[in-house]
Amino acid sequence: MSGTKKNLRDANQIAIRTVQIATGEIPNDVAPAPPPAKNPAAVALGRLGASKGGKARAESLSKKRRIQIAKQAAAARWAKPKTP
Repeated sequence: MSGTKKNLRDANQIAIRTVQIATGEIPNDVAPAPPPAKNPAAVALGRLGASKGGKARAESLSKKRRIQIAKQAAAARWAKPKTP
């Protein structure tokens, strides 16, 4: 049984092909897509901003505002339902 995913319309056909690929009966001819390339200049700028972002924000906020933000964050964490 050879064919691409376009030719496999039935769930049973897909299951059989999956088993055949897993057991090595037929080769897996579908190559994974390569990750998208990143612009090195953009990566460097992002890293630069991230390294100074938290410190700059902490310096610009007053103590009262930092406490207010921390209380709001704690309230949001405690308000979330616990998942098992």
